[in-house]
Amino acid sequence: MHSSFTFIGFALGASAAVLSRNDCCFTLTASGGANGAVGQLSDGQNRIGLGGSAASFCISNGAITDSSGRGCILTAPTSQFQCDTGATPQSGFSVGNNGELEYEGNVEFYACPASTSQYNIYTTPVSGQQSCTKITLSTGGKCSGSSSGVSASTSSASFVQSAQSQSVPPPSYVSSSTPSTQGSWMTTASLVSPETSTPAMHTSATAESCEPVTVTVTSTIPCEHVPISPTSSEQPATSQASLSQASYSYTSQIHTVSTGSVAATTGTVPASSSASACQTSLTGPYQTPHLIVPISSSASNQAYGTSYNGEINSTTSTIFNFDIPQSYSGKACSIIFLFPELSQLETSSYTFSGTGSIKFSELSSAASEQTTWNNRPSVSNELNTIAIHPGNSYVVSTEDCKAGMTESIMLSSEAGLSLNFFEDWNPSPLGLYITSC
Repeated sequence: MHSSFTFIGFALGASAAVLSRNDCCFTLTASGGANGAVGQLSDGQNRIGLGGSAASFCISNGAITDSSGRGCILTAPTSQFQCDTGATPQSGFSVGNNGELEYEGNVEFYACPASTSQYNIYTTPVSGQQSCTKITLSTGGKCSGSSSGVSASTSSASFVQSAQSQSVPPPSYVSSSTPSTQGSWMTTASLVSPETSTPAMHTSATAESCEPVTVTVTSTIPCEHVPISPTSSEQPATSQASLSQASYSYTSQIHTVSTGSVAATTGTVPASSSASACQTSLTGPYQTPHLIVPISSSASNQAYGTSYNGEINSTTSTIFNFDIPQSYSGKACSIIFLFPELSQLETSSYTFSGTGSIKFSELSSAASEQTTWNNRPSVSNELNTIAIHPGNSYVVSTEDCKAGMTESIMLSSEAGLSLNFFEDWNPSPLGLYITSC
């Protein structure tokens, strides 16, 4: 669902002229191993072979948004090209003089099968898929020479790129290496007439009328987003970013889902308190983390900012902030960890090794995007230590809901466990959540 990038300035020439211009809008057509117009699922996944009208995109300062104002990103760890509600558009895109879309100067993309007739789009082949094929993406001559966005500038018609780019390699997902980028937290609100800020809503504006406008809000809004019960062909996509993608927003709603969420449950661990545990599936009221912050003992003064991934190994822990709504007053809350089989995941992934456990610790105060290993809040309560195994859901702890408060929970490795996962409520849900009953 994202890593740091070194931006390269292209020389003005016949093959790659880079000109400064404002928003320019276009559609995309794939050629090569897979051919056809690039369409879009309702959740923002860009896909070849959908039929119907092509999706509309706009590029500004090297960042792409779709006609619904959603930021287009490359998800980790697969580098899938999709557009997510609340996501900061990823920089590094450009359109060459021949009208072909480029990412970091490269015109090659990959189409990997999502079904027998449809293809998702990636910048690198997906590990384990043997049928990925090289493609190019053409704008049909529109926006030729559009900027690759080497600077993260702001304007009334552009998103804020708040991550600080560094020419360093991304963190390894299979080793104990630590995150290698910095970011700052900023909440943004997309204003695209005539739609509202509800994540599932979008318009059908044409490419020429795509004029997304972003207003920067200077405070973090403690609120939530509401997933829509997915169908077999259209799944709600979690807003995704790497440690370098550091700003996204939520609308003020409470999760209440009656159908659609699939629980990866073949076993549970009892709650650590005497209270009865709430559900270990996302089929009732629940909370997702509103801030995920990795910290590393090997870079103890480094603040990595917000992330969409939880990384846990011998040197890295991850802190999750949950904003508990006042409406949960008088109810019980269960902290749960959902760990499905890889085969059950549709939009997420994880790497897992070792035979140790995860230690779940409640912190004395909330973490922030400036939290480091050295200044992390102290532990107020050791909640549980669990030896996790794929295909299970776990009740970490059950207690009275901390209504109106922010609850911070730190996940650490015990006895050699290594886990890197993308927090995602899509089927099957993966990661740390709080359910209410």
